[in-house]
Amino acid sequence: MENEKNGSEKISRMAVLTAQLDEAAKAYYGEDREIMPNIEYDRLYDELATLEAETGITLTGSPTVRVGYSISSELVKEAHPAPMLSLDKTKDPETLAEWLTDKKGLLSWKLDGLTVALTYLGGQLEKAVTRGDGAIGEVVSHTARTFKNLPLKIPFKGELLLRGEAVIRYSDFERINAELDEAESKYKNPRNLASGSVRQLNSEITAGRYVRFYAFNLVAGGMDVHTSRDAQMQFLKTQGFEIVDYFVVTAQDVVSAVHQFAERAETNDLPSDGLVLTYDDVAYGESLGQTSKFPRDAIAFKWADELKETTLQEIEWSASRTGLINPVAIFEPVEIEGTTVSRASVHNISIMEELALGCGDKIRVYKANMIIPQIAENLTRSGDMPIPSTCPVCGQATEIRDSGEVRALFCTNENCLARQIKSFTHFVSRNAINIEGLSEQALEKFIAAGFIREFSDLFGLSRHRDAIIAMEGFGARSYEKLIEALDAARITTRVRLLYGLGIPTIGLANAKLICRAYGYDWDRISTANIEGLMEIDGIGEVMAERYVEWLADAENQGKVRRLLAEIQFDGTEGAAMGSGLEGLVFVITGSLETYPNRESLKELIESKGGKVTGSVSEKTNYLINNDRASASSKNKKAQSLGIPIITETEFNAML
Repeated sequence: MENEKNGSEKISRMAVLTAQLDEAAKAYYGEDREIMPNIEYDRLYDELATLEAETGITLTGSPTVRVGYSISSELVKEAHPAPMLSLDKTKDPETLAEWLTDKKGLLSWKLDGLTVALTYLGGQLEKAVTRGDGAIGEVVSHTARTFKNLPLKIPFKGELLLRGEAVIRYSDFERINAELDEAESKYKNPRNLASGSVRQLNSEITAGRYVRFYAFNLVAGGMDVHTSRDAQMQFLKTQGFEIVDYFVVTAQDVVSAVHQFAERAETNDLPSDGLVLTYDDVAYGESLGQTSKFPRDAIAFKWADELKETTLQEIEWSASRTGLINPVAIFEPVEIEGTTVSRASVHNISIMEELALGCGDKIRVYKANMIIPQIAENLTRSGDMPIPSTCPVCGQATEIRDSGEVRALFCTNENCLARQIKSFTHFVSRNAINIEGLSEQALEKFIAAGFIREFSDLFGLSRHRDAIIAMEGFGARSYEKLIEALDAARITTRVRLLYGLGIPTIGLANAKLICRAYGYDWDRISTANIEGLMEIDGIGEVMAERYVEWLADAENQGKVRRLLAEIQFDGTEGAAMGSGLEGLVFVITGSLETYPNRESLKELIESKGGKVTGSVSEKTNYLINNDRASASSKNKKAQSLGIPIITETEFNAML
């Protein structure tokens, strides 16, 4: 009777774990967001696997037998010719040596992005498909062509199938995330940003995200390299692909190689959540077959997160230019992975409440992927951390806003000094007005002194010459360099201005889209309506509403008007619109003869005011293809829609 009760309790626990892991996987794979730390997901997964082994029961939908997660989006779906399975994993380096036995292997980074399968035909990139649920992926050929390091044309002319990881480097992630105006929309990690970027319908947005591709597996094709993984990787390098870093190892030196990777993890600019060990002997690996979920020719190594127990001292509330006030956990310093850490972002109130944080609580902290400090769990869970009713910067009232998924704290004071400082920091940044050398600390001093209250005041700082020279950290030479930078910034572009204004939801990529759509005419840009904005690919209803609302505000209009009196546009954007291709939409397919690659032709078209998309639609004006008789799907689609198919020679004549 007792055994039956224990069995029933285990099955109930398995059902709970399956549901929790299912929800986390749906958010991670299908919605590009993270609702639990990786360390927590792994702990629950291991608990479920143990219970399944003990009971001999596997429930429907268990993540131990499911690969990835079912996909749902507007992208075209396609079945993989061979399943793209997950890897079995271990956190013990010695297990890798036992697994390798007397064979040679390749130990490489396990990059944390979005796995993509590529197909090349005749030396041209033909197709790109995401991993999806392992059996069916999403076709992302249009965005793959914007990857910064992906060759669109390769020397090998046969059919070539390979797999790799689409990732965004930490350095690019930090820069891109800083450009996002709505704090709620900021990405938690490079993996989410990479996945969301690759799966965009609008490839122009992807192009601005600096996605990179690193090959890790040659599936089919190539020349006399199918006996060795090492030889395959070197062959891919000769074709122009960047490959994942790896060591050729044996059972005797694989543990040492793991330690070498660990030493490099702290400074690695590519996001990674572990390592992968693969047999070098291709035939041997394939002879081992696979389970329902795992191939037997490779195994993943996950970093054993170094957990340290410490005491939570306080929550520091950090205000931003959007009004969002972020909770940051301050705890007694502990050494993790060789460095001392004493603070970790908690991101929002929802996570703070989920962890039930309170002053004096005993917490366990770790570094996610050996880099980013995170709270793994709260052992005390007192849950008595007060949420401030006033802003820590201006002292005005705060309010909690619930977006349905995330509860976050905001300052209600539109004139909060924190908002001003962050807004000015954004305005003078490199991708905005680009005032070199004007730091956040200097801006804070100018705001506190009353020298600047709005953007146009920056260009009048010369009126405060003596006071600025007398400020700590300044002098005559610093003042002169500041004025030189301000004068240089007076000549700017409409894209820089629109982005620099800090309109909610309008990042750099969206600013480019809007300016191009309205012919770089500032009057049209600043008076756009919701309907017109929503006709632009990549601009949604919420984005359009916030844009129109911000520019319709009388106070904002006054600020923009006074700013326009201080600057002038350089004219290059408008010149592009008078070059004959403005308003025209092109699709490029097939091999090229007079241009080195499709990207160079795309850049030329865009410089002349035109637009290039990845697929033929009713909005397409011309399909560029030197082979009019081709039976390609794009040719057929163009013919069915009555869209002209022109050659490069005919296109050049248009110019």
